[in-house]
Amino acid sequence: MISANNVTLRLGKRALFEDVNIKFTAGNCYGLIGANGAGKSTFLKILSGKIEPSKGEVVIDKGERLSVLEQDHYKYDDYTVLDTVIMGNGRLYEIMKEKDAIYLKEDFSEEDGIRASELEAEFAELGGWEAESDAAIVLNGLGINTELHTKYLRELDGGQKVKVLLARALFGSPDILLLDEPTNHLDLDAIAWLEEFLINFENTVIVVSHDRYFLNKVCTHIADIDYGKIQLYAGNYDFWYESSQLMIRQMKEANKKKEEKIKELQDFIQRFSANASKSKQATSRKKALEKIQLDDIRPSSRKYPYIDFKPNREIGNEVLIVEDLCKTIDGEKVLDHISFTLNHEDKVAFVGPYVNATTALFKILAGEMEPDSGSFKWGVTTTQAYFPKDNSSEFQNDEPIVDWLMQYSPEKDTTYVRGFLGRMLFAQEEALKNVTVLSGGERVRCMLSKMMMSGANTLILDEPTNHLDMESITALNNALIKFPGVMVFTSQDHQFVQTIANRIMELTPGGLIDKNCTYDEYLENDEMARKRQIMNMDEQIAEDEATEEV
Repeated sequence: MISANNVTLRLGKRALFEDVNIKFTAGNCYGLIGANGAGKSTFLKILSGKIEPSKGEVVIDKGERLSVLEQDHYKYDDYTVLDTVIMGNGRLYEIMKEKDAIYLKEDFSEEDGIRASELEAEFAELGGWEAESDAAIVLNGLGINTELHTKYLRELDGGQKVKVLLARALFGSPDILLLDEPTNHLDLDAIAWLEEFLINFENTVIVVSHDRYFLNKVCTHIADIDYGKIQLYAGNYDFWYESSQLMIRQMKEANKKKEEKIKELQDFIQRFSANASKSKQATSRKKALEKIQLDDIRPSSRKYPYIDFKPNREIGNEVLIVEDLCKTIDGEKVLDHISFTLNHEDKVAFVGPYVNATTALFKILAGEMEPDSGSFKWGVTTTQAYFPKDNSSEFQNDEPIVDWLMQYSPEKDTTYVRGFLGRMLFAQEEALKNVTVLSGGERVRCMLSKMMMSGANTLILDEPTNHLDMESITALNNALIKFPGVMVFTSQDHQFVQTIANRIMELTPGGLIDKNCTYDEYLENDEMARKRQIMNMDEQIAEDEATEEV
């Protein structure tokens, strides 16, 4: 168990947290939610001991091991993948290294033998003999294949490093597991594996995530940060949302009844306070009036941007024809004779682990990259707006946001552009911030503003939910559900994909899988296909064994 007792954290004059008391117990998974800047990641750092609170304390039950998802992707570059994962259990890794050092001694003494015996006992108690196989199981589950396990972390790409660091946090069944955005940069298969891991995890988990589907799948409780306090709710994210909205409605209804009672008492007092025969009743009602207290309903600190894509032109029947597209990048063939046709009602989600292939395809369709061979043709009624996964090149100029967006605005009017930015949460002085200092989430909101202003009827979106907070993801999700045009997109947010897409495509080494269905239907069919494949393999093995016996 881990608890925060009267925890306060002050940053200058501002109190980020004020007298927080909360207890996290074994067997539960807690989703830590709140608006951007509410302090979710900071609170995890307080729990892990990386940040000292201004007041109060964090208490962990004696002997319990706490594990944290590391955010520094370069910290373990000089270690192998397996060593990095096993280091998640610091004591076990220390024992392994000390044992190895003792056994390598040329002048092995009696004291060394005694020490080695002590270490061997502790090594066995901590599951040392199964450590490498346990680490391999977690790595393989997250999509890090066996051939990568002996490589140094510096040899892996960014996405693979994220998976290794996550495996490090999960390794060895820690008593308390702190995960800050564990689904970031994971493909959907890895997210599904992580969901099952956490559902079956028997100890304490505290997780920060903007993935609503993920929180609904794994969380038993929601810890909501708002105005420096943390309110605990039993249930998953959807239950929290329903409960919090119900609580506000009930408080408003209670206040309404109190206001009606207040008015009734005030009217009586006003009518009869000067009447001698009614003076006692008027005095009694004054006392009753003084006792009525309205509930203090503070509006949530959460802010939702206004996102609405309105095409300037209705799209025709001919949208896009792609024929035999091929592309090789850095010696790897990412697109191999890809062909498909888009229809005027298609909202296509590209799924699967081959994210580089999807990014290359989107760049080609957006005119940002040339194919090696093959062709594609957009319909004459289409206009495209493109959201790249990496938008850093868009924000190189040293200029304020309002000037940056002005170049894309159909109306060259500062008032119009600032009004637009205000709806996207860049109010007043925020609109004058330099684009070079924007956070990841702010850059995404700028890119979405640019796309909205384009009036395009075809959207190409490569991971648009990355860096966004829950409120912005919800606003974007709702906007794309009602978007009347055509869309091709990719996202690791399950709910986002499920609620928007009516067609699923997956780029694989064997070609393109193309299904007219929802994402959940696609996963269900995929799971059934895998089960059939396993059954066929088992039948083949049984036949082979029977043949050998004959």
